[in-house]
Amino acid sequence: MDLGIQGKNAVVCASSQGLGLACAAALARESCTVIINGRDLDRLTRAQSSIESSTGVKVGMVVADINTEAGREALFASCPTADILVNNNAGPAPGQLADWDHSAWLAALEANMLAPILLMRAFLPGMRQRKFGRIVNITSAMVKSPRPHMALSTTARTGVTAFAKAMSLEAAVDNVTINNLLPERIDTPRQQFMAERLMQAHNIDLPEARRRITQTVAAKRFGTPEEFADACAFLCSVQAGFISGQNLQLDGGSYPGLL
Repeated sequence: MDLGIQGKNAVVCASSQGLGLACAAALARESCTVIINGRDLDRLTRAQSSIESSTGVKVGMVVADINTEAGREALFASCPTADILVNNNAGPAPGQLADWDHSAWLAALEANMLAPILLMRAFLPGMRQRKFGRIVNITSAMVKSPRPHMALSTTARTGVTAFAKAMSLEAAVDNVTINNLLPERIDTPRQQFMAERLMQAHNIDLPEARRRITQTVAAKRFGTPEEFADACAFLCSVQAGFISGQNLQLDGGSYPGLL
């Protein structure tokens, strides 16, 4: 399927690895002009080379910390006429209430709520003026299925979910859509981190940790970054112009609820 976004300008946050990298590669395959972002120059350079070699598309990059105002300004300045914005950022580690002091809450809110909100604030007016825009926020399945150990991340990501819904109501008239992707158990470095925590907690090896994790998934396997990224690319397409304000779960069918 031709997604109709050839030549569109796309900014993908936190895209040196994992879901962000996969989404950037998927958009490059659709012949978008892609800007990738991260804090580590070496890792970002490797990501740039990987995308370019696999797609044949030239990829720009911006080394910047989007948790800072300066970082967000640098990212916006690199592509002020972006047609597509994929908001992504690392989340805090699992924990418990006693772990989450005032500074922990401020850090989570800065990274997982304020950073994406302020980037939407920067890019959204231009998208509306140009009558085309696609914003995809990568949040978490925990937004709809909160768990105690992930409450720090979930609280912040729920805030950006509410903001995105509110903005989507007035942006739709200008052919600008805002949607959220809710991943769970996608096989990325984040899942490697979770498996290593399980190994330490239960004195088991990596294959057993991964097996235990996949047993919690209805599909009994991890999702692939490519599966996730293809869903992102579709939400950025012209065909998805009537889809906005939605939360799409990519969880192998694990969510038990109706809504």
